[in-house]
Amino acid sequence: MASWFAILAIATLVALPSVALATQWTVGDGYGWNIGYNYTDWAEEKVFLVGDSLLFSYLAGFHNVLKLSNATDFQACKKPPENEALTSGHDVIPLKTTGVKWYICGIQDHCAVFNQKLKITVVDHTPSDKKSAANALVSSSFKILVAAAVALVLVTA
Repeated sequence: MASWFAILAIATLVALPSVALATQWTVGDGYGWNIGYNYTDWAEEKVFLVGDSLLFSYLAGFHNVLKLSNATDFQACKKPPENEALTSGHDVIPLKTTGVKWYICGIQDHCAVFNQKLKITVVDHTPSDKKSAANALVSSSFKILVAAAVALVLVTA
């Protein structure tokens, strides 16, 4: 029984680094998805990776989220069909592919007048600061794994 627990613990430690590196970005941080906020500044210093996700948090009925497919529509605040709108007030969008992503609010003139729109670039490589953190986590996990294996050998011997 103890050996099954050790195997489960080791498997968890091995899988932990990949899970720990995905980030759910709350768009606008504590301000959320609202008018009167500069989402360009918010996104500027962030690195969005494949596997991360965006959380659009807002009061349902007062805002929505529309994903656009090109820069021209983004600049013009051109809305796609309303049936494509996310409207829950707690919309999570997984970032599954690399490239530029464009989002706007389609309610009234929130995009055109109040600049309620977001443009991000998603990359598939780990930047150096996250890479260092990932390497440190993998390194420490490997040390724990080796220590667990040694302990397991000593206990079962």
